[in-house]
Amino acid sequence: MIDSQSIKAPQAATRGYDAGKKIVGRKRHFAVDTDGRLLMVNLTPADISDSAGALAVLDAIRKRWPWVKHLFADAACDRLKLMDKAAYLDFVVEIIRRRDGANGFEVLPRRRVVERTFGWMIRWRRLVRDYEPRIDVSKAMIIVAMGANLMRRNAHP
Repeated sequence: MIDSQSIKAPQAATRGYDAGKKIVGRKRHFAVDTDGRLLMVNLTPADISDSAGALAVLDAIRKRWPWVKHLFADAACDRLKLMDKAAYLDFVVEIIRRRDGANGFEVLPRRRVVERTFGWMIRWRRLVRDYEPRIDVSKAMIIVAMGANLMRRNAHP
């Protein structure tokens, strides 16, 4: 599953404005497996679109996990450039959409996995906002938090 999250970054050296969420900060582009474990993370300024950030995630997934074939994404990733790149890298991308006529909140079958991962990550107080000025330090904090979460889940099933 591929998704992104806009997060406030008050002290960041590189940050942008996400007009959709009205946030000045960074955007976290994630790829998680079907169990919610972090596969790949890419941090960009918040003004980068979901599909543009997902392009870098696709390249990284293909290099690190060449056997991954099927990806799920939300409607923000349904762009021609991203789909062409996914086809070139031999991915099958399935777009998860809300059903027509849906009012209010609706749980989508595959989207809840990545949203649950966002919830696990936000349990770490340091990751509620992006306090790090450098992107590499922020990415390392995300990896540490998700690694600790994985150890906790394995130790206490």
